[in-house]
Amino acid sequence: MPQLDYFERKLDSKNRLTIPTEVRDEFENGEMVITQGFGNYLHLYSKQVWDADMESALSGDILDERIADLNVKFRLGKQTTHLDKKQGRITIEQRLLDYAGIDTDIVAVRVGKYWRLMSPDRTRVATE
Repeated sequence: MPQLDYFERKLDSKNRLTIPTEVRDEFENGEMVITQGFGNYLHLYSKQVWDADMESALSGDILDERIADLNVKFRLGKQTTHLDKKQGRITIEQRLLDYAGIDTDIVAVRVGKYWRLMSPDRTRVATE
């Protein structure tokens, strides 16, 4: 089966996003991290990718201002959540949805080892 790199969904009334069945195995233990992105979108990481790649990327020289800025960017809005194994859903905090300008419709695009979550309105900006 080909790898799924893109999906669209609607959030339910409790801000829950249903993760497609084809993608759920990427989140082995069901634990995920959601952060603000560089623009008005969100990043969705498996906890394994967050621990292995992001934590090491965010460590560095204590006096490196670039590393400090990245830590503030990614840790300020960080949310850890768990995949509901029965329904395949995660809940996204309202403050993160507000940051990304996501109302009910959401677009998810694979970006290497993580997913970018955004409003459909933002996809035009991302491709221009």
